[in-house]
Amino acid sequence: MAKATLTISSKNYSSWSLRGWLLTKFSGLEFDEIVTAADDASARAEILLLSSSILVPCLRHDGATVWDTLAIGEYLNDLLPDAGLLPSERIPRAHCRSICGEIHSGFTTLRASLPVNIKGHFPGFKVWSRAQADIDRICAIWSDCLEKSGGPFLFGHRTMADAMYAPVVTRFMTYDVQLGPALASYAKRIMSLPEMQEWVDAARLEPAEIEELEVEY
Repeated sequence: MAKATLTISSKNYSSWSLRGWLLTKFSGLEFDEIVTAADDASARAEILLLSSSILVPCLRHDGATVWDTLAIGEYLNDLLPDAGLLPSERIPRAHCRSICGEIHSGFTTLRASLPVNIKGHFPGFKVWSRAQADIDRICAIWSDCLEKSGGPFLFGHRTMADAMYAPVVTRFMTYDVQLGPALASYAKRIMSLPEMQEWVDAARLEPAEIEELEVEY
C-alpha cells in the first residue's frame, strides 16, 4: 500500500491535528508527518479557531487529498475497514458518527474557554457556566456510550469516537476538570494509549508558545 503523508500543526495546541493524527495511527496506515510551523499564518488560524476552512490536518494518499477530520476518518475506514474506526453494526455505527459530528461542529464555548495546551496545567481553573454546559454534555455522551458498550472505550473497542474526543481529555487534564470514577478511568485510559504518550512527549518538546493560548487566570 502506498505510503501517506499527514500535514499537521502544533502538537501542543492543535486539537484538529491530534484528531487526524490519531485517526491515521489507529487505522494502521503508514505515513510521514509534515509539520507546519506554529508561526505560519494558516497554522495559527487553525489553532486559534479563526479559519472558516480548516485545511490542517491534511492526509495525502494514493492520489487522494483529504483535509477534514471526519472525512479523514471515513476515508481511512473505507481504506482499512479491519481497523474498526467505525463499529461494524448499523446502530452503533450511526451513534458513533453522530457523536463524532457533534464534537466536530459543536462545543464552541468549551473550545474558546479551555483551549488545548498539553504542556499547561491550571489547577482550580474557573470554568464559567456556558463552558460547564458543554462539559456536562460531553460527560453525558461518554457515560451513555460506556454504559451501552461496557467499555473500555466508547464503543467497546477503539474507534473514531475516541480519536475525536481525545483532545477533550487533554483539556480536562490541563484545566483540572473533575470527573466521576468511570469517566476519570476512561480519560486515564485514553491518556495511557501509546499513541497519546507519543503525541504528548512530542508536544512537551515544542519550543514555541502561542501567547493567546497561555491563560493566566
